Amino acid sequence: MANNKDNFCVIMGGGIGSRFWPFSRKTLPKQFLDFFGTGRSLLQQTFDRFQKVIPTENILVVTNELYADLVKEQLPELRPEQILLEPARRNTAPCIAWASYHIRALNPKANIVVAPSDHLILKEGEFLDVIGKGLEFVSRSEKLLTLGIKPNRPETGYGYIQIAEQAGDNFYKVKTFTEKPELELAKVFVESGEFYWNSGLFMWNVDSIIHAFENLLPEVAAKLAPGEGIYATPDEKAFINEHFPACPNVSIDFGVMEKADNVYVSLGDFGWSDLGTWGSLYDLSPKDSNRNVTLKCDSLFYNSGNNIVVLPQGKLAVVEGLDGYLIAESDNVLLICKKDEEHAIRKYVNDAQIKMGEDYI
Repeated sequence: MANNKDNFCVIMGGGIGSRFWPFSRKTLPKQFLDFFGTGRSLLQQTFDRFQKVIPTENILVVTNELYADLVKEQLPELRPEQILLEPARRNTAPCIAWASYHIRALNPKANIVVAPSDHLILKEGEFLDVIGKGLEFVSRSEKLLTLGIKPNRPETGYGYIQIAEQAGDNFYKVKTFTEKPELELAKVFVESGEFYWNSGLFMWNVDSIIHAFENLLPEVAAKLAPGEGIYATPDEKAFINEHFPACPNVSIDFGVMEKADNVYVSLGDFGWSDLGTWGSLYDLSPKDSNRNVTLKCDSLFYNSGNNIVVLPQGKLAVVEGLDGYLIAESDNVLLICKKDEEHAIRKYVNDAQIKMGEDYI
């Protein structure tokens, strides 16, 4: 399948990752960081994974124009036409629409897998098997496919997909999408056995998704359909679409998937994690006997448990009497807060920006 010239991959890599502040910064967001000391950033790991099943020349990265040099530095294999730059942040629907029109101009028969740049996949073999079967599924008919993950806990940080009737081996019609639910509802979802986590991974034929945009988000299609306004950057490292900022800010889930009537889901269990928060990183990391996690640095814990400490390499943290805390230092910011209060990190970022200026963001 790796040699199938009709298969393409779009990696979405334009987010700021503010929930990982102060580690993730505006100038160096989390997708460009190596969280686990593997020597490869999350973006590079995503690229490496898809390169096993998609021709290298068919892998595109869509990112904010701020990160053109970072993408080029981390993925030197990409040619300019494989890097699409957004002059403004407009969420996932405009990002996917532009990439789809770009790909259709290259190959009108293209099948596309769309993936975020910051997900962790622990069972790569199983994952790539699901991708291969999914691309085959969407190549045969006008169906929009998403990947659902079997939930192992009532998670409130993910969206959920409810399945309806089966439509082939491990493919189901989608009944409903639900945004991040409250805990009680999440428990009901998990117990019912009908609901799966929405992974944010999608597959479709290029014509199928463009028809969906033209029918359901015509205001996006009209701005991004091929024409004037697409040009190479001055140094010819990437391509920019000057109509992009005029698009509405809308997600692919809300703008297309929740409204279309030809949406299907393929179910997977391949050690997936949306590495979206410090809590998810804590859950995935090795722990000492008191359930403390230490990343990058050294640590000594006394009467302390359930903490995550992330300091620059070569630093030592001495922690006494803390339970359930996040201690993270990067460059000029040290953050100490309750691990369970991490939803407040965006507030801390906003406050720091307003009171202290851009130097800390």
